[in-house]
Amino acid sequence: MASFDPGSFPASPSPAAGAAEQGNSYGYRDKSITSRLTFEGGAGANAPIGNDLHFITWGANFTGGVGYRFTKRLSALLEYQFIGDKIPGGFAADAGTQGGHVHIWSLTADPVIELMPAKKNDVYLTGGYGFYRKVTSFTDVEEYEQCYYFCYTGTENVTVAHFSSNQGGASLGVGIEHKLGSPDMGDSKLKVFAEARYLWLDTPKYVQGVELGGTELLPVTIGLRW
Repeated sequence: MASFDPGSFPASPSPAAGAAEQGNSYGYRDKSITSRLTFEGGAGANAPIGNDLHFITWGANFTGGVGYRFTKRLSALLEYQFIGDKIPGGFAADAGTQGGHVHIWSLTADPVIELMPAKKNDVYLTGGYGFYRKVTSFTDVEEYEQCYYFCYTGTENVTVAHFSSNQGGASLGVGIEHKLGSPDMGDSKLKVFAEARYLWLDTPKYVQGVELGGTELLPVTIGLRW
């Protein structure tokens, strides 16, 4: 009769080992460089604060970024942002024009610190520093005539004066994000986020004899990260 040897059967994996293989929810188990790349895109609104209440109105913003995830908690992004605002009617009238707008382009380095990376709903801190270009344009409405098969007249806003500046700027903010995947999807990184920042630009205090001071805005952005 054959003898029974308990050691001839492989040991069953322990519960702890199985849990380690599964990882936590949204665990980012893939360690390759490409898997650690992160991207974002979003849009929103921004409000002027402080001294800028007299020179800038509410407007819109667009943000795009690419970066690298160092750990589950820490990422770093290179962000491009465009901000477009109008000029208040009183400021435009003081300049002898009918209207105008303020456009701000930026390229900044921005760390993101996630406070609860293993949760489906997370809170994060962010901010950064970089290059900002601000262009303030004054416009008037002018008539024009266009002729193809027939001629017609219309109106358009024409820039009659502008001034610009290049400078450094910094931001600091807080946001929330919601993971759209589920633990069953493995390493899904798709998230929707909403954030608010304080933005300060070291713009010239005086431009063409007008005291403008620094630029301060509150951008609010909603978008996706993956």
